[in-house]
Amino acid sequence: MINRPRLGVLAAALSCTFATPVYAQSVTVSADELAEMRAQLAAMNARIGQLEDELAAAKATDTEQNATIAANTEAVAAAAVAAAAQPAPTVATLEKSDGWSFKPRGRLMYDAGWTSVPSSTGASDGFQNEVRRARLGASGDIPGGFGYKFEIDFAGNEVEVADAILTYEHGNVDVAIGHHNNFQSLEELTSSLHTTFIERAAFTDAFGFERRIGASVSYSKGPFLAQAGVFTDNFDDTATKNRGVDARFVFMPKSGDAQLHFGGSFHYNDIDDPANTVRYRQRPLVHFTSERFVNTGRLNASSETGFGLEGAAIAGRFHAAAEGYWQKVNIPGMTMDPTFFGGYVEAGVFLTDDTRGYKGGKFDRTKPNSPVGEGGFGSLQFNVRYDHLDLNDAGILGGQQAGYFASLIWKPTDYTLFMINYGRLEYTDAVLPTASGDTSYGVDSIGLRAQIDF
Repeated sequence: MINRPRLGVLAAALSCTFATPVYAQSVTVSADELAEMRAQLAAMNARIGQLEDELAAAKATDTEQNATIAANTEAVAAAAVAAAAQPAPTVATLEKSDGWSFKPRGRLMYDAGWTSVPSSTGASDGFQNEVRRARLGASGDIPGGFGYKFEIDFAGNEVEVADAILTYEHGNVDVAIGHHNNFQSLEELTSSLHTTFIERAAFTDAFGFERRIGASVSYSKGPFLAQAGVFTDNFDDTATKNRGVDARFVFMPKSGDAQLHFGGSFHYNDIDDPANTVRYRQRPLVHFTSERFVNTGRLNASSETGFGLEGAAIAGRFHAAAEGYWQKVNIPGMTMDPTFFGGYVEAGVFLTDDTRGYKGGKFDRTKPNSPVGEGGFGSLQFNVRYDHLDLNDAGILGGQQAGYFASLIWKPTDYTLFMINYGRLEYTDAVLPTASGDTSYGVDSIGLRAQIDF
């Protein structure tokens, strides 16, 4: 570091030295030379001062830069802390600023269990298992109020389309075009992810409730919901010329903390396929068996008309539901058209502090208050159901099935589920008689399910 006072003293000392004759060297300096030396020393002194000023300025600049760097470092650190405090990003929904969104969807259900039937009927029983559903798909929004949903099911070594729809929402009105459920039954419209038994009520499968290609409109306001649509057939039967109309009305008021549900539905299907036939039949509770003990066989039908009634209530841990459905078949040449009936009544209670979900006129996801992974056990629910299906009428002897069911459902988290079902099926006029010709007997079923979805 340059010391300015020391340089001044040195210059003064040199000035005095050169102003005095140097006798030992016998050197004589003239006045002009001395003046020139002094000028040079003054210039050097000035330059030294300039350099000292520049050095001081550089130090000040360094100090400011260090302060700026420190401030920036603190800002970056603060931003990192704030970012760490935010919820972790997920891939559940990917949104773009222009109104598009993409949400991957999927579900996997693995079922296993046993059936026990009278051996002399010739029906197979014992342990069986299957991948009941294995779906992948996506849903999201499109600018302008539009949306989409598309899912493919890979279960059973087959590829089948589930939902494939384009939607439009405006105020209280929702429009859907594509492959989707028509409006039959609370049980049918409730997602398989949220049902209380391993399979839906017997009449929903027996009467052929399924997704079909069509266009529908839903209107909801307060506790009222009205739905109607026109449909053809499902993706597997696009060669037919079937045409149908479906409608459903729901009143879903609140009574204190309790959620109530009252509904009715109408279905008409004009049958115009090469075979012109329908067939109503059903399995004994579980899907992994192919045995059916009630079956009308093929009926040469020109149309079918259905009427359904729905009722349900959710109050805290408790819920109850009941439905009845009448399916009338128009069979040319018969003096009286048969009307078949199916229905159920059920009740359930949570053994944990949880409640059954409900949304938009159907049962929805149960979300445990204390899930596993957050210090809790999840939810535990016990349910009982009486399920009845009558396929006897107007000379058609398809049989009667009365089911007495119980289920225990454990949900560790919102998106995982384990279930055990027991069913006792009592048959009258079963289509598979015993060796002695008996058509009234019982079948036992046990079903287990492991389920995950996203």
